[in-house]
Amino acid sequence: MAAPGRTTGTTERSVRDRVPPLLTDLYQFTMAYAYWRAGRNQEPAVFELFFRDNPFGGGFSLFAGLQDCLLFLRGFRFTDQDVEFLRSVLPATTDPAFFQYLLDLDCSAVTLRSVPEGSVAFARVPLMEVEGPLAVVQLLETSLLCLVNYASLVCSNAARFRLAAGPDRKLLEMGLRRAQGPDGGLTASRYTHIGGFDLTSNVQAGFLFGIPVVGTMAHSYVTSFTSLEEVWPQTLAPASGGDPVQVVSVIKGWLIQVCELLGAEPSRIHEGELAAFSSYAIAYPQNFLPVIDSYSVGGSGLLNFCAVALMLCDLGYRPVGVRLDSGDLCRQSVEVRRVFRLCGEHFSVSAFGSLIIVGTSNISEQSMAELNKKENEIDAVGVGTHLVTCTKQPSLGCVYKLVEVRGRPRMKISEDPEKSTVPGRKAVYRLVDSEGHPFLDLLSLKVEPSPEAGRPLSCYPLGAGHSPVSVTPAQVICLRQEVFSKGQVTNPLFSTAETRAKVQSSLQTLHPRHKRLHEPDPYTVALSEKLHSLVSELQKGSSRSNFLLAN
Repeated sequence: MAAPGRTTGTTERSVRDRVPPLLTDLYQFTMAYAYWRAGRNQEPAVFELFFRDNPFGGGFSLFAGLQDCLLFLRGFRFTDQDVEFLRSVLPATTDPAFFQYLLDLDCSAVTLRSVPEGSVAFARVPLMEVEGPLAVVQLLETSLLCLVNYASLVCSNAARFRLAAGPDRKLLEMGLRRAQGPDGGLTASRYTHIGGFDLTSNVQAGFLFGIPVVGTMAHSYVTSFTSLEEVWPQTLAPASGGDPVQVVSVIKGWLIQVCELLGAEPSRIHEGELAAFSSYAIAYPQNFLPVIDSYSVGGSGLLNFCAVALMLCDLGYRPVGVRLDSGDLCRQSVEVRRVFRLCGEHFSVSAFGSLIIVGTSNISEQSMAELNKKENEIDAVGVGTHLVTCTKQPSLGCVYKLVEVRGRPRMKISEDPEKSTVPGRKAVYRLVDSEGHPFLDLLSLKVEPSPEAGRPLSCYPLGAGHSPVSVTPAQVICLRQEVFSKGQVTNPLFSTAETRAKVQSSLQTLHPRHKRLHEPDPYTVALSEKLHSLVSELQKGSSRSNFLLAN
């Protein structure tokens, strides 16, 4: 099994540097102190992390960020410097012994059970269960939410882009410059790759996580040139070896022939663009893929590309293709492909048949889907802003709620039913139909026997009132597994590539009606009969409880 990224140690250092124990909300420390002051800090407690609504108006999410959570727990320790800072921000009346307690704190008594990272996940299904001493698991809340919320959201967004693009089109993530800070950019590069993107422009993400990195030139490179006199050197050796060739004169000759073939006006060609293409091709003859819309695609950029690409083919190199970054990408791509075919046939250059066309013009999920409806010749799409900023929905909204303390279930009972929680320690099962599609996630009390394949069971779908339904699964999958215990990660840490494969496998099992990008069928999440009864009892008990009247 491959190590995550370059090495587990490199990734763990990255997590420790980015997510130290102080990266949390101050009220976590004030609550921890109050627990400690009351002698309750060691009470056994259980929290659950979940989200309330599927993102982007879709029918599913993807669970991501687990590995970072595990590395965070493994390295969770306060330094002397951390504690001294806490002394300065907590009230002066704070007992000094509390700070020594923090210095001795770690996660050796914490147990984490989780849905596998990369799994399809649904609203209200607990992604993680965190068990341990009350004060410790309280202190973990904000950090765990931070690590899961955005990772899962941007991974889900990437999966939607992949569904919109179809399985064959290459997808390039290029959102670092638009991301919410350096860590947002790095997280986006990693989890969009896991969600289905093939490549990234982010060099650090390639270094840390082994994601394939690509990139050629920007408009600034093209516009920095004004004439062919700026091309230096002006020679290039053939791919098979031999004496360097004066390529600028060769390129000029090819440009004349291309203009004649296409009936183009040489006066419209921008010499600075031709110089930029020539210079770059000399520097990277095996990686020639320029942006061709700095001035005019049809009047200059495409003609200049063909001339330089034909020179490269003359010398035994294979140009890669072109990038379109503005205008009607579909229409332009069709015209570019037509010219490629015409040049390839007329000049008998087979390499022109394999040139690729990349589109990178403010692509959204909607415009990605429209590519499949219009005639186009785009082989790869680069996406930035709408991918990494998740413009359709800025937050997944994961929450971290107490469900048990001292072995007794706890429930938040809100005036807003959507904000009520499901109490007690639970088991989580995914029920699968005879065609291999999951159709219901069942939450049951941990002490209950697990459902069995082929045996009917009665359950209560969330949000469907108090009427039970009977279902018979063809297969039952236990979703929750122990991944951290006694200070150690207890399951293997998977590489980015392995988690990416898990995502695609998980999505393939999902029925198309739940994967639809618009108006998907809702997926059913249900409570077992015993868990439903516990919820009802706690709700009734809360309405009767009034200590003022009872005394």
